[in-house]
Amino acid sequence: MSQISITNLTFSYEGSSDVIFNNVNFSMDTDWRLGFIGRNGRGKTTFLNLLLDKHKYSGKISKTVEMAYFPYQVKDITQSTIDVITQVYPSFKHWELLKEFYTLKLSKDILYRPFKTLSNGEQTKVLLAILFLKENTFLLIDEPTNHLDRLGRDTVSAYLQNKKGFILVSHDREFLDKTIDHILSINKTNIEIQRGNFSSWYHNKYLQDSFEIAENDKLKKEIKRLEITSKEKKTWSNRTEVSKFGGGEGMVDRGYVGHKAAKMMKRAKSIQQRADKNIVAKQKLLKNIESTEELKLQPTSYHAKTLIRFENVTAFYDKRAVIKNINFEINQGDCISLQGINGAGKSTVLKLILGDKITHNGTITKPTDLKISYVPQDTSFLCGNLTDYAIACQIDETLFKSILIKLDFSREQFHKDMLVFSEGQKKKVLIAKSLCEKAHVYIWDEPLNFIDVLSRIQIENLLETYHPTILFVEHDKLFAEKISNKAIILA
Repeated sequence: MSQISITNLTFSYEGSSDVIFNNVNFSMDTDWRLGFIGRNGRGKTTFLNLLLDKHKYSGKISKTVEMAYFPYQVKDITQSTIDVITQVYPSFKHWELLKEFYTLKLSKDILYRPFKTLSNGEQTKVLLAILFLKENTFLLIDEPTNHLDRLGRDTVSAYLQNKKGFILVSHDREFLDKTIDHILSINKTNIEIQRGNFSSWYHNKYLQDSFEIAENDKLKKEIKRLEITSKEKKTWSNRTEVSKFGGGEGMVDRGYVGHKAAKMMKRAKSIQQRADKNIVAKQKLLKNIESTEELKLQPTSYHAKTLIRFENVTAFYDKRAVIKNINFEINQGDCISLQGINGAGKSTVLKLILGDKITHNGTITKPTDLKISYVPQDTSFLCGNLTDYAIACQIDETLFKSILIKLDFSREQFHKDMLVFSEGQKKKVLIAKSLCEKAHVYIWDEPLNFIDVLSRIQIENLLETYHPTILFVEHDKLFAEKISNKAIILA
């Protein structure tokens, strides 16, 4: 076991006024299973790239192990899987690789198939297996669950439980809880490490936030009381000081009055100093309190109970059936989780509802005036600024941007091109657009990919509050179980 030490790390992108890290200091053991969390845009991927020496920075990163990044970019996906593995790690032992394959529930037959023919989940597992075989290597695993169905997530989670020496970026709470033994969190003003999993970190954060909020309220009241008292003492002192210059019969002892006025002024200054100390103490609080304001939705009622019906629907790609004899209906108020392994046809069902021209048999019933709001998986088409995007989508710009602020966007983001947004920020743009639309039914295709944990909780609370009619595909098990009242399972 050795350590990775971060000393006075400071970094900002060239030409940008945003400081991503400022004099950051902490250490990590190389045998930890470390979960890495933080809201979108806080610099998680940037930090991984700094560990990989991809950017110039000030400060020092000390390490005695080699760093390997996942997902590894395969240059030629037309090669066989065995050739891809050989390029990543030429000196691997075949029997060790097969052992890893067995644990990950991969067939050895895929070794001789072109890498591009593997599913996204299979590719994820293959690259994890080979990277873990490399000796003296500390893995930087960046959001592996985005291409894994529920079964795949369970398999990879069990696999990682028996490994050590990695940083795992993930926003899937159950996946983190099963997999890690330490948490590295990027907060608003600092980076901290705690022993435990996501649930223990979240509980500790709740306790710390509750303490700081209560302490802040107490200090505000105390500061107000002290300032009123100080003002009263000063006023009394000033009036008394003036009175000593009175004349005539009954003239007061000026020395006594002046002494008392000075004493009272001294007390007033002492009280003000106490208030100033409390103000300083108050300013140290709430700096890492995350804003998780309540989101709002504008679902619209339809005049009929049943909105969409599939009757014996079979869909084809190049004459190959991707879904067979599907039957279901979506009624108003339904919150339906569309489930199935990768390749089961979930996205095909959604595309059929959206009216895509896919060859199919059976009957799909959907009113022509039904308003649908859609969140796609893909974010690559997003470019330009948010104002132009809102205009193009015919949504209220003010509402759109206020939702993004609630999802932890800064106002500086409004002036940037969406091309420079993180993947999580891009997904938030699509969700915010959907929340601006008055729809009869919402169709969301893996909406939580790359979305940070706190924003996931905000979206959960939103759907629980407004109960829109929604059909969604999502592999985050906790989210799906909490939100859905029905499930459609594709075999």
